Amino acid sequence: MVNRIILNETSYFGPGAIASLLPEIQGRGLKKVMVVTDKDLLKFHVATKVTALLDENKLSYQIYDKIKANPTIKNVQEGVAFCQAMAADVIVAIGGGSAIDTSKAIAVIMTNPEFADVRSLEGCAATKNKALPLVAISTTSGTAAEVTINYVITDEEKHRKFVCVDPHDIPIIAIIDSEMSASMPAKLCAATGMDALVHAIEGYITKGAWELTDMLHIKAIEIISRALRSSVQGEPQGREDMALGQYIAGMGFSNVGLGIVHSMAHPLSALYDTPHGVACAILLAPVLKFNAAATGTRYREIARAMGVASVDVMPEAEYRQAAIAAVEKLSQDVGIPVKLSELGVKEADIQFLAESAMADACTPGNPRDAALDEIIAIYKSIL
Repeated sequence: MVNRIILNETSYFGPGAIASLLPEIQGRGLKKVMVVTDKDLLKFHVATKVTALLDENKLSYQIYDKIKANPTIKNVQEGVAFCQAMAADVIVAIGGGSAIDTSKAIAVIMTNPEFADVRSLEGCAATKNKALPLVAISTTSGTAAEVTINYVITDEEKHRKFVCVDPHDIPIIAIIDSEMSASMPAKLCAATGMDALVHAIEGYITKGAWELTDMLHIKAIEIISRALRSSVQGEPQGREDMALGQYIAGMGFSNVGLGIVHSMAHPLSALYDTPHGVACAILLAPVLKFNAAATGTRYREIARAMGVASVDVMPEAEYRQAAIAAVEKLSQDVGIPVKLSELGVKEADIQFLAESAMADACTPGNPRDAALDEIIAIYKSIL
């Protein structure tokens, strides 16, 4: 079997890493910057840390700040028009997965205009050209969009999210500076951090998992499990550790795919505008229970990475339950809701949610094949 690994070209880590932005842009001869971010990151002077660097170096830029929490086709198309109008030769995305995902779609369409409808990018689109140069500066610790070949866009008309997988979209530069996430609110920190844990765990048990990605995912589970609680409390070391942990998870899952936690979370965000990380976090434990029989000894290693003692003397059923219990405890400790009804989910919508999940690009990667009635049962178990 042939396995493929795709990673971004250059990454910078650590407090103050945004100082590397200008030498990279100027060294590549790039001169017109489209800054993609959201209004809150400008209001709270997070994105302005980057624009200040551009100002100091007299680099030409314009700001596109219409990013939504669950970016839409309209966001992308407006962004493409903005990029074309200013004739940008590089995009600098500042934010979490929303800003970076939107930027990936814009950057791909700029060099592959035949995909301007956006919907045709779903799945593994046959783009021919590498995207417009993209620099991704993460301000959350969850999506790892700065190192993945994936992005997700919401189709508001059809009430669904669709996943795009394209090696041409990967940022040329990723900047993971924990000072950029220092002001992240606790709830957002918890949601994005649990999303990172889901990436690591789903990537580790997916059908496509192999030894190289196993190494990344186990290390990511270890870092996230020890750092998320302190990160949510605002501790600088916790924020720095989470910035690294989520990136490592992204290196892995980007190359092997995910499972039905993400398949089931995507329609929740599309229909109810639920934060993606919250949806994933609520679904993780019940999906782990569903998948357990198809995972061999992998839950033992998940439990070990999460700090569970004496896993080697536990029988299979016990270490599997220990892994699930560790996930549930971490989710509880950082304040994730337990029931879908807390998010406004209605039982009448579960059929639609389940059908959408079955059609999602992440579903085939799940370690245990799931039927529609089984997806419905999982949703109902946590309604």
